[in-house]
Amino acid sequence: MDTLSATLVLFLVMDPLGNVPLFLSLMKDLAPERRRWVLVRELLIALAALFLFLLAGKPMLDVLKLDLEAVSITGGIVLFLIGLRMIFPPKDGVFGEQIGGEPFIVPMAVPGIAGPSTMAILLLMGHEHPDRTVDWSIALTLAWAATAIVLFASTALYRWLGASVLAAIEKLMGMVLIAMSVQMLLDGLAGFLARVAN
Repeated sequence: MDTLSATLVLFLVMDPLGNVPLFLSLMKDLAPERRRWVLVRELLIALAALFLFLLAGKPMLDVLKLDLEAVSITGGIVLFLIGLRMIFPPKDGVFGEQIGGEPFIVPMAVPGIAGPSTMAILLLMGHEHPDRTVDWSIALTLAWAATAIVLFASTALYRWLGASVLAAIEKLMGMVLIAMSVQMLLDGLAGFLARVAN
């Protein structure tokens, strides 16, 4: 896989277009200038987390005695709970009481941008071709930059969407998140069972 192919794969797995409704829902109550700052912060946190997995993911999981399947299953559980709250929002909002009324790390940076699938691909790339760390770093940076452009453009939707449309999108995205979470759980269980069988 060359650098361009790796960039494309990482961009598709980060799925910025799929994250747009989730991010719109998360930041709907923030002032426009605050939205930009929160998005920059979460993007930088996600980039740091992804570089951590690229450069030190396998040793880190080994030290913590964690398997990649456990990361996938955990991410699936978190997304499942978020999806349920998006469909049936409680009184304190979809994401509960947030520090300063805004999201922090979860679920925007992780698992929104830096999801288990992206982490798994970076772990695989770094493990199978450790001599190409510079190529993978370039690919990750380019994919992240393209994701950032898409997500920054999405904030313009606030001007065009009303509360009712945003609420409908939020519920629909909740259904999608639940489906994604179940798939992540199944992938994690399948990987675990395959490893046990061998």
